[in-house]
Amino acid sequence: MAAMAVALRGLGGRFRWRTQAVAGGVRGAARGAAAGQRDYDLLVIGGGSGGLACAKEAAQLGRKVAVVDYVEPSPQGTRWGLGGTCVNVGCIPKKLMHQAALLGGLIQDAPHYGWEVAQPVPHDWRKMAEAVQNHVKSLNWGHRVQLQDRKVKYFNIKASFVDEHTVCGIAKGGKEILLSADHIIIATGGRPRYPTHIEGALEYGITSDDIFWLKESPGKTASPRQVEECGRQGRLVVGASYVALECAGFLTGIGLDTTVMIRSIPLRGFDQQMSSMVIEHMASHGTQFLRGCAPSRVRRLPDGHLQVTWEDCTTGKEDTGTFDTVLWAIGRVPDTRSLNLEKAGVDTSPDTQKILVDSREGTSVPHIYAIGDVVEGRPELTPTAIMAGRLLVQRLFGGSSDLMDYDNVPTTVFTPLEYGCVGLSEEEAVARHGQEHVEVYHAHYKPLEFTVAGRDASQCYVKMVCLREPPQLVLGLHFLGPNAGEVTQGFALGIKCGASYAQVMRTVGIHPTCSEEVVKLRISKRSGLDPTVTGC
Repeated sequence: MAAMAVALRGLGGRFRWRTQAVAGGVRGAARGAAAGQRDYDLLVIGGGSGGLACAKEAAQLGRKVAVVDYVEPSPQGTRWGLGGTCVNVGCIPKKLMHQAALLGGLIQDAPHYGWEVAQPVPHDWRKMAEAVQNHVKSLNWGHRVQLQDRKVKYFNIKASFVDEHTVCGIAKGGKEILLSADHIIIATGGRPRYPTHIEGALEYGITSDDIFWLKESPGKTASPRQVEECGRQGRLVVGASYVALECAGFLTGIGLDTTVMIRSIPLRGFDQQMSSMVIEHMASHGTQFLRGCAPSRVRRLPDGHLQVTWEDCTTGKEDTGTFDTVLWAIGRVPDTRSLNLEKAGVDTSPDTQKILVDSREGTSVPHIYAIGDVVEGRPELTPTAIMAGRLLVQRLFGGSSDLMDYDNVPTTVFTPLEYGCVGLSEEEAVARHGQEHVEVYHAHYKPLEFTVAGRDASQCYVKMVCLREPPQLVLGLHFLGPNAGEVTQGFALGIKCGASYAQVMRTVGIHPTCSEEVVKLRISKRSGLDPTVTGC
């Protein structure tokens, strides 16, 4: 049966899309695409930061580009607009809520600096959430406008592969849309992992996909009388990832009683000395921790609270607690399951379901590429996806040969006391070079801002991991303290350029700042001397 297709042309014939009336029409159109009758030079699947960077870069190079993006609602029904995880349910709202918590701390400091502030100062979740959500919506709109300005066609459809050059999606109204392209980039990112083996996890738990879009405080269900009658009510965050600790940190910071349940290692993959200090600081500033525990069941009680049952992983003993909210932050999974990658011949890891790529971001199919969180072995960081995407497009259409360098990528964990790092952890350096070839310089310091208010600075710490042989190449820098991201970003350039310990020591610091502590690191761990900073 002949394919039944309707070709619709818009914007002066620049863009074309086809709706298929029958399955035979889909197959016929797919054969046409395979034969070279393709709609676009580049099709990007995924409208997150990496995918949008690819699309805009290709459009600037004069290519005909389309982006397809669709947000599957979370199990709790949360949905959002264009921009991906970072804009909607990640970096942006997380940093803003982190800032809300930091402001609470500054209000506590203010009387020490002469400000007459009546205590206590209540926090209004609804007002904060509305402001954050309005900002995110403005970013959604901005991305739509940018795509339109660059003449990139945007399709709000859930795409899946028909063959190696063609994807299919269902638009509003049930219309089936086929899109074909010479080159396809997969940038679908990831979504939070749910512990589906735990009874009640899906029904009653939320994730980072939900917390930033809550209209009411996640502690709204508990009245003071219920707290008194039933015992401590609060928020339970399950997980030891940076997402878990960041969310728990800002929840505690805005005055919500919060507990973190950790089964094994906190901040796996980060320097473990620094991870331990992050936990110590959070614990000493109000966040409760249940270490070595794993949840087994979540039930909703008649009064609306959630009863969580967990097991001590060492003794096997069961315990229970009652909470207002349970937030799962146990990792993320790639958003690949609905793509029908097998129809295109794209290989994935059997363990993680992430897409396997080479150094050029190429998949097992020559003209299909993948970037960002959906890729096996890549940092799950927005800036790396953006840079990798731009470099990929420049290679495809701009005559460039530059590859993405994934070494010495800086990052920051926005816990109440921020942790910034770049390069190797101490454990990685020792494993790679041997203990005898590694020198670690370190210091405990006290930010000047902490002095007047009498803040605890016992976890403010910096260490630089170097090769021991002169000139002592810097392998990694780890900074725990205020504004860690701002501090780490600057030193990341030096480390990227191959800075040595000797060069860092010849760098003049800015006084008085926390970042100057990096260029004052004189005491090595090997020496055994007290690394506490006592003066200039």
